[in-house]
Amino acid sequence: MLTITPTNAALGAEILGVDLSRDLADTTFNEIVAAFHEYEVVYFRNQTLRPEQHIAFSRRFGELEKHVRVDCCRPGYPELFVVSNVIENGKAIGSRDAGLFWHSDLCYMKEPSRGSLFYAREVPMKDGEPLGDTLFASATAAYEALPSSMKTKIAKLKAVNSYSKGYYRDRNSGARAPLTEDQKRRTPDIEHPIVRTHPFTGKKCLFVNEGYTSRIAALDGEEGESLLTELLAHATDERFIYRHRWQVGDFLIWDNCSTQHLAIPDYALPQRRLMERTTVRGSAPF
Repeated sequence: MLTITPTNAALGAEILGVDLSRDLADTTFNEIVAAFHEYEVVYFRNQTLRPEQHIAFSRRFGELEKHVRVDCCRPGYPELFVVSNVIENGKAIGSRDAGLFWHSDLCYMKEPSRGSLFYAREVPMKDGEPLGDTLFASATAAYEALPSSMKTKIAKLKAVNSYSKGYYRDRNSGARAPLTEDQKRRTPDIEHPIVRTHPFTGKKCLFVNEGYTSRIAALDGEEGESLLTELLAHATDERFIYRHRWQVGDFLIWDNCSTQHLAIPDYALPQRRLMERTTVRGSAPF
């Protein structure tokens, strides 16, 4: 029987009594989706999944993205984006960007991701304790906590989200190869509402993040920079944060409309971190 245990934070819940390697009944899956919408981050412990099972479960949420960085996808599985610090044969096996900045996955796309489904295969450890925690901030709680005057001020504003901004902020693995012309074509700068309406719950979310939001579209100079800085600081206030301590076998789903996240880069080789992520295609913000 499925059991849902909320965290003590503004978001997040553990779901127990589910084996994701099995075909789930529609009623069980619908309960998971309802919890996902309510708690914004849900996780399952002690899962053992083959890549095919990870992908199959993810597809029940919708069409899956194939990441623009094909070099970071698991060989033979373009839907699985690898997040890892592991080096094999002198080459990184996945993205080493974890911990650079707060962000929402694919916010720089015309149709940002609905959600991300993250599977922990290897977790770095020190003295028996896990490293590489991930922080999740509720964009819903952040919006709700804004003063009425600020809600009115930003109600109709849009912000520019830029993949290039985030891509060239890589500080972990040194200089990066320039984006290819195809990658640039697939990721042009895009404007999205600062106040986004969740497509399933109808709740308002504060849709700006440190990593990819480059500026406020209608406000130039100091006024726009000041407002964006204020909103970014507010969005990740500790009141709105859940901190997840990873265990091997964790399967965690987060909502890319109503949350943003930041990994804690407090580990280094030979401490290994290996995660795999599917990303569900979403809809145009409104």
